[in-house]
Amino acid sequence: MDVGEFLTRSTIWVSIVGYAVGSVIFALSRREHGDSAARVVWSVACASLIAHFISAFQFYHGWSHAAAYGDTARQTEEVFGFNWGGGLFINYALLIAWILDLAWWWRSGLGSYRKRPWPLVAAWHGLLIFIIFNATVVFGDGIMRWLGLATCLLLALIWLRIVRSLTQSRSGSRGAECL
Repeated sequence: MDVGEFLTRSTIWVSIVGYAVGSVIFALSRREHGDSAARVVWSVACASLIAHFISAFQFYHGWSHAAAYGDTARQTEEVFGFNWGGGLFINYALLIAWILDLAWWWRSGLGSYRKRPWPLVAAWHGLLIFIIFNATVVFGDGIMRWLGLATCLLLALIWLRIVRSLTQSRSGSRGAECL
C-alpha cells in the first residue's frame, strides 16, 4: 500500500470510527461533559472526512472533478450495472451538511443539539449511516465490508435508541431534551 492509498483509506476509517464513537458517547451521556466529548469526537471525524476528500483528490483524481465523477460512475457501473457518477454530489452534500451540523452545534452550544426536532435528528443520522453502509458494504469488499456492516448495525441501534428516547421524552413532557 502506497502513501496515497494509506492516507485515503485511513482518513475515511478515522472518520467512520470517530462518528461511531461520538454516537456512542452521545447515546450514553445525558450531561454536558458527554455532549462536549461527542462534539469534539465528531469534529475530529469531520476533519478526517475533509482529509479523506483531499487525499482522494490528490492521489486518485489529480484535483479533477471530472476524473472523480468518472471514477464514481465506473464504480457504480461495476456494482449496479449503470454508469452514473451522481454519488459524488451526494458525497459533496454530506461533507457540507456535516460541516454545517457541527457549526450549528459549536455556535448554538451543547444543549441546543439535543433540542433539535427529532425528525431532523433521525433524517440526518439516517443519511450518515446510509452513506457509511454504501461506502463500506455495497462498494467495499473483504474484511472492510464486514467491519462496515458491524459498524452500521451498531450505529443503527444507537440512533434508534436516541430517537426513541427523544420521542418518548418529548411526548411525556413538553420541551424535554433528547435522552
